Amino acid sequence: MGNITSCCESCFRSSKSQPYEPLLLENEREAVADLLQFLENRTNTNFFSGPPLAALTTLSFSDNVDLQRSAALAFAEITEKEVRPVGRETLDPILFLLSSHDTEVQRAASAALGNLAVNTDNKLLIVKLGGLEPLIRQMLSPNVEVQCNAVGCVTNLATHDDNKTRIAKSGALMPLTRLARSKDMRVQRNATGALLNMTHSDENRQQLVNAGAIPVLVGLLNSPDTDVQYYCTTALSNIAVDGANRKKLAQSEPKLVQNLVQLMDSSSLKVQCQAALALRNLASDEKYQLEIVKADGLTPLLRLLQSTYLPLILSAAACARNVSIHPMNESPIIEAGFLQPLINLLAFKDNEEVQCHAISTLRNLAASSEKNKWAIVKAGAVQSIKELVLEVPMNVQSEMTACVAVLALSDELKGQLLEMGICEVLIPLTNSPSSEVQGNSAAALGNLSSKDGRTASDDYSAFNEVWDKPEGGMHNYLYRFLTSPDATFQHIAVWTIVQLLESGDPQLISNIRGSPLLAPHIRQLATSRNSTPSSSVGTPHSARSHSDQETDTAEGQGEIQLLSRRILEFIDGDVDLSMTPGATPSQRHVAGSVDGSVTGREHDELRRSVQKAFSQNH
Repeated sequence: MGNITSCCESCFRSSKSQPYEPLLLENEREAVADLLQFLENRTNTNFFSGPPLAALTTLSFSDNVDLQRSAALAFAEITEKEVRPVGRETLDPILFLLSSHDTEVQRAASAALGNLAVNTDNKLLIVKLGGLEPLIRQMLSPNVEVQCNAVGCVTNLATHDDNKTRIAKSGALMPLTRLARSKDMRVQRNATGALLNMTHSDENRQQLVNAGAIPVLVGLLNSPDTDVQYYCTTALSNIAVDGANRKKLAQSEPKLVQNLVQLMDSSSLKVQCQAALALRNLASDEKYQLEIVKADGLTPLLRLLQSTYLPLILSAAACARNVSIHPMNESPIIEAGFLQPLINLLAFKDNEEVQCHAISTLRNLAASSEKNKWAIVKAGAVQSIKELVLEVPMNVQSEMTACVAVLALSDELKGQLLEMGICEVLIPLTNSPSSEVQGNSAAALGNLSSKDGRTASDDYSAFNEVWDKPEGGMHNYLYRFLTSPDATFQHIAVWTIVQLLESGDPQLISNIRGSPLLAPHIRQLATSRNSTPSSSVGTPHSARSHSDQETDTAEGQGEIQLLSRRILEFIDGDVDLSMTPGATPSQRHVAGSVDGSVTGREHDELRRSVQKAFSQNH
């Protein structure tokens, strides 16, 4: 969303020596003679200081309009060929010329000021010296050339962050908005460019909205000029960052999504890119997520996703991620053919943001449908994750492990995921420097170990194969999480151990019972009532109050105690392990259960409490 620095070029002609009325002041005669001489030797003359600037200043402050025109034209020509930081002594005469009632003087002076406003230091000084007021007056001029140069100058001034608020408060937004509808394409370009430059802060965006810019920007999306399309699309994308503005757009601009969808097929790559980004920002809201699909936005979005141009890939991936959040969009996106391109982007090592968007989209698509989970696994997503996850950046690892955790919620897929050897990469990641990667990996392992309706044919041998390896295997991972100061990690560990014990697999049960590391810490958790810090890992991404967090911590401690006691019932031999392996907790007989042990119904609730966070869309 770059700043616009384009002034209208060729809005003035080169200065020529002018015939003057005979009645000139002596200093004016000298200034004219000096200036003509300096112009003859212009390639070696510095017009921004010394005698050349003094001659221009004298002519600028003259009461003779012809002399003012000569000075203004000279300033315009000089600044077109050379721009440098200047001081007040250069800007004062130009600002004085801006206030002239002569159209030619206004036109040339505003061109000179716009040229100087390309320089960062000059931008600030022009505004500081009061340049906005005469520029606003010139924007109201009936002369198109004057409008063009004045708006171009404001466009340049608005590229500096320190100027944006002053411009917004100066009264410039209303005339800029009006001139964006100009029939002259140069004026339209400069005006929409200025409006774009004003959309980079919350406060200025709100003032633009109040000035009536939204319908103007939306209307110009259909402009035949690609620059105007780009400025307007980018400005609307910035405006759509704010939730309140998205509501206004939804209420007043029913054709906005359709227009943006059409612009994704523009002949201009930068317009395509900004259209996708604008739709991405709109798709922060549920209404727009559905509307984009309804407007057939998936077709151009898929094309952009398969582009070879990074900005297009990135914008399309970001948009697809937001659109995929809505559960009703999951199947349409899969049916539109997105799975393979998204899986291909998992290996897009040139940009980790693209990888994050792609894997997060796959995660969203898997959230609420068994059919979609099957389709994602069948398309090769898990195999790609297994091959890539240990090598990708940490942010991508977090998204990949979260995606596996969601897929592992499917009872029908657990066996297939285990056969693919996914545990071999999840276990090392439980020791990642990132707590999110640790938590997501552990949750995925827990989900793989859990099954709502176990049968005698369930195969848990995959967990035995990784009990001691890689990197200490399940055994070491469970020990680290049991001894973690994080209550969420403790909770995941004891819950997973319960699932492994309830599998009925003799080797797993023997491994857990025979571990000298696990039992002491499980006993400690079964009796401990001390609160330990709880991380945000495994919790839904929603705003929660401090009191809510305290309640959750207390409830989590209670659940950890209950699960730990249930484990002890197993490893101390109080549970009849000869019962059918496939029996659910509520079907098992627990001999000599102690007060506070977990019932079948409570156990199912605990399972859901751990799992629910990993079926959330993001």
